[in-house]
Amino acid sequence: MAELGKHLRTIQILSLLLLVFANTCYSKKKLIELDEDNWQDMLRGEWMVEFFAPWCPACKLLQPIWKDFASWSDDLGIYVGQVDVTTSPGLSGRFMVTALPTIFHIKDGVFRQYRGPRDKDEFMSFIEEKKWQALEEIPAWKSPSSIQMSIVAQFFKLSMFLRGVHTSLVEEYGIPHWGSYFIFAIATILIGAILGLILVCFVDFIYSVRTTPMPPEPVIKDMSLSGIEEEEDLIEDRKKGAESQSEDGNENAEEECASEGEGTEKEEEEAVAAAATASAGEIEENASGASGGEQSEPEMVGAPEESTDSSSPTVRKRRARKTD
Repeated sequence: MAELGKHLRTIQILSLLLLVFANTCYSKKKLIELDEDNWQDMLRGEWMVEFFAPWCPACKLLQPIWKDFASWSDDLGIYVGQVDVTTSPGLSGRFMVTALPTIFHIKDGVFRQYRGPRDKDEFMSFIEEKKWQALEEIPAWKSPSSIQMSIVAQFFKLSMFLRGVHTSLVEEYGIPHWGSYFIFAIATILIGAILGLILVCFVDFIYSVRTTPMPPEPVIKDMSLSGIEEEEDLIEDRKKGAESQSEDGNENAEEECASEGEGTEKEEEEAVAAAATASAGEIEENASGASGGEQSEPEMVGAPEESTDSSSPTVRKRRARKTD
């Protein structure tokens, strides 16, 4: 009986081990590993996907719960997957994963981020009660299947590649960190210079194609420095000619005015001389009459006063008329 009891205990232990092994294999089979090659499978059907990293403490705590939840995927009619961001950095950039762990619900290519409690019951109720319908969809411009997010994924891949190069330079080749950074700086400058040269050549090609109809050569010659200088010389000559003509006109006018002034002065002198000769003749006549007799004295006393008053204006006018 004792031996029979030992055999029964051995059988029970073996059966329990088989159940545990089968359960483990079943759960592993239901948990789908996603990477850069098969991530597009989640665009068909309904999925719950976890983004994790092996070094993340929160991810380690969630790992057994997530596997248990994956074992119910057939009953729930969904697929359960996970993405290791250390081996698939492009997917972390495509989904813009900024914290770990991050869980997404995908339904026929429509993405929603799960932000509820992280336990199996909540996960199951989230699917059974369709609580995901209350969540906001990720905008189309941030959709992981869009072109712009594909470009972002390539940048994430490049960053991880450069990080791997830095690690290999430091650990395998023994280069110090500052030496690795210096190498990256030189490489960045060289790549930037090459890309800048390519861009300049491309722009020059486009610009030359658009400006093929060049202006005619005669216009270019006229607009040269020699043509401009000739035009300036012509303008200066015209200005000088106009100034010389105006100066000649002014001189002629001054000469005419001077000649007119001289003529008037001569006429005035001639008039004064004629008046003087007339007054002298009258004085002589008066003197001759006085010598002829005393009877004529009363008459001559008044006569000289009238005739000798040559300073009055009336006398001057009469004399001037006579001379004329």
